[in-house]
Amino acid sequence: MQGVGALSSPTCVSPSLPSSSWNHLNPCNIFLGRRNSVPTPNQNQSPTKRHQSLSLSLRRQYTSFTAKAAAASSSSGSESYAEEPATRVKFQTPLTLPGCSTSLTLVGTGYREKVFAIIGVKVYAAGLYINPSIFSKLDAWKGKSAADIQENRSLFNSIFQAPLEKSLQIVLVRDVDGKTFWDALDDAISPRIKSLTPVDQSALSTFRSIFQGRPLKKGTSIFLTWLDSSKMLVSVSSDGLPSGTDATIESQNVTFALFDVFLGDASVSPSLKASVANGLATILK
Repeated sequence: MQGVGALSSPTCVSPSLPSSSWNHLNPCNIFLGRRNSVPTPNQNQSPTKRHQSLSLSLRRQYTSFTAKAAAASSSSGSESYAEEPATRVKFQTPLTLPGCSTSLTLVGTGYREKVFAIIGVKVYAAGLYINPSIFSKLDAWKGKSAADIQENRSLFNSIFQAPLEKSLQIVLVRDVDGKTFWDALDDAISPRIKSLTPVDQSALSTFRSIFQGRPLKKGTSIFLTWLDSSKMLVSVSSDGLPSGTDATIESQNVTFALFDVFLGDASVSPSLKASVANGLATILK
């Protein structure tokens, strides 16, 4: 099945900031801090009503997921792409990566945004790819709405636990220093691990070494590819798809924490999770 990835997204102005301004942004806010801008629910509502209002707002932004994915997909030779409209980053569909047994299907895209002086500045776009064999393991959610899927932690846990490949492609839309990128990533991962084991510490050290002293230019792609629940490949490419891997991370605590950063209850990219929920709802009809 061809992947789907383009989706409707609210327009947000992202002016080009001087590099000096960007360098002074809090690095932790690349992954943490304020998430994608969405309409603010009425603060006079109860917490439950506010949560429902926020979730509904996000879902409305992405209800035309499939139709707009088809409309935005373009072909280049034998390759086809789906565009993430907020950043206009194109994601290849399907995708074949080093270490994967088969091509992966794009199920959703989104973006990460940092708010600077009340202006939304997009940092990267992201696309989630899944081994299509995983879909047969999700029969319990057939016919569920995107809203049900988005709020269902067990479905995303089932995807993570499946011993089949999943990959997140992160495409930078700004220059970012490698150390800044790692510091932000580490600050997002660490709170999700209650107690670091020696295995976890070794995995994080290996992960850190990939980015130390490495400038990450606009257009750089970082691929996080889960082979199973305890093994993840990391590839960094400044020009197209990677030809190999930069490191192998072997720690279930670390690999799950990273998956949770993007697809857990407190996703740093609500647009990505909403898009993935819509893509899965379409696939699992």
